[in-house]
Amino acid sequence: MDRFLCVETFVRVAQAQSFGQAAHQLGITNSVVSQRIKQLEQFVGAPLFHRSSRHVRLSDLGEAFYKECAETVAGFNALTDQMRQASAAPAGKLRIQMLPGFALDHFGALLAQFHHSHPAIQLDIVVTDRVLDPIEEGFDVAFQIFPPLADTLIEKPLFKVRRLFCASPGYLARHAAPTTPYELAQHTQALYAGYPSRNRWVFTGEGEAIELSIAGHVRSTSVHLLRDFALSDGGIVCLPTLVASKHLLSGELVPVLTRYQLSSFALSAVYPVTQRQSLKVRALIDFLSVHFAAAEVPWDVPLIELGWIRA
Repeated sequence: MDRFLCVETFVRVAQAQSFGQAAHQLGITNSVVSQRIKQLEQFVGAPLFHRSSRHVRLSDLGEAFYKECAETVAGFNALTDQMRQASAAPAGKLRIQMLPGFALDHFGALLAQFHHSHPAIQLDIVVTDRVLDPIEEGFDVAFQIFPPLADTLIEKPLFKVRRLFCASPGYLARHAAPTTPYELAQHTQALYAGYPSRNRWVFTGEGEAIELSIAGHVRSTSVHLLRDFALSDGGIVCLPTLVASKHLLSGELVPVLTRYQLSSFALSAVYPVTQRQSLKVRALIDFLSVHFAAAEVPWDVPLIELGWIRA
């Protein structure tokens, strides 16, 4: 019995609340996970989990044991990273979660640069709009626009995420563009379901702040689907500029209500406190921080110059 491997597996199962998820994260089979947990339970002389056909949760003993084990595993990994720092470059597997809006249109080129600079880091990238807790899901870093779900997470803002209402020229040829936010009710609206503000929309401009509740006729967790809906003359869509910028500049989409500004969000790197000393995590976040160190992201600069969004 390798006690450390068993303890590390126990921590992963406790965080993921799933034997299968832990196996996927560790790159081993479900049977190996089960065997390690069984060996650990035999060693401590008590069950560490309550198991059912759908759920895995810690027993009372498991809860107490987990707190110590999580710190032990994190401390060992931090020490290993420190030793690597003294002797070699960051290495090992880095599991990250990323929003599709950033991943599909912008991260590919950055990924190639990062891999070239850090070839010993193996990247496992899960692209999803789902709001998650990186600790529970076993991610080293999550890139999201929501604030951290727990105080055991650290947030590092990278850049602003601005939004614009827009539509295709074809749609606007058939329907007069709205001149005030209130006129959006006269149009087909398609909205992203994943914004932290939910259905609450605040428009600032013309010396006033207008607050509306807009549910949308079409809602989706995919900004790319909404973009394609707008490009197909479907209606007025609120899109983040990192997804819509090139289509706005090409004329395929036309901004509306540009006299009013929507609140912006920040795309942030969110990671567990226990990963604070991780060389792999620091390497990725430092790389992205340097890349986005300019006052404005490149896709927003021409939109600011055109007066469609404000700096």
